[in-house]
Amino acid sequence: MSIEERIQEALAGIRDAIQMDGGDVEFVSYDDETKTVYVALTGSCVGCPASVLTLKMGVERAIKAQVPEVEYVEAY
Repeated sequence: MSIEERIQEALAGIRDAIQMDGGDVEFVSYDDETKTVYVALTGSCVGCPASVLTLKMGVERAIKAQVPEVEYVEAY
């Protein structure tokens, strides 16, 4: 399974929790050189003060747990 497939799988695992609050997260890209995943937070996540917390504590933690090669997760 590729890194991108494992990232998608990690996102699928937390998507329900994010969607319960009216938001969503979409995989944008993975930069192999910088080991950075780029995601887009959509829906009610846009402009939400808690979106940084969602990104770092939710999305980043879930991706790094499943894909240890990833070092950074950034909003696109």
